[in-house]
Amino acid sequence: MPLTHFDEEGRSRMVDVTEKSETVREAIAEGFIEMAPETLQLLVDGKMAKGRNVFEVARVAAVMAVKQTHNLIPMCHPLQITGVDVYFTTDKEKSKVDIQVKVKMAGKTGVEMEALTGVSIAALTLYDMCKAVDKNMVMGDIKVMKKTGGKSGTYIREQ
Repeated sequence: MPLTHFDEEGRSRMVDVTEKSETVREAIAEGFIEMAPETLQLLVDGKMAKGRNVFEVARVAAVMAVKQTHNLIPMCHPLQITGVDVYFTTDKEKSKVDIQVKVKMAGKTGVEMEALTGVSIAALTLYDMCKAVDKNMVMGDIKVMKKTGGKSGTYIREQ
């Protein structure tokens, strides 16, 4: 399948979705941020110096990022997002926070980039809010887990 963000001469372009059918689109992306066990405990206990509920700051940042993806990724279309859910799950055994962002809308193009951007910014926000006590945090494994809608149909990542 050819790359659609380039024309026949190799010039970059925004894909024309004018003639595409509008369908309900949903994407779920996930990632994580690892940290020292002491940092995770401070985060869970609401004892970070920058605020008691760091998770809510990161949740709002993720929602804002989803809505601004077209301003950050050059070939993304501005979208009328109709729903964003952000979930954090702490894993004390692995000393990390798992992040999941689910994005939904009805439109002519998918929302995978928006979900991935939401996860990335949530992780970066957690880093920012916790870096005073732990500069060794690691973010990673950011990926699309599921996507529905559109001509290509449903995609579910195999674990």
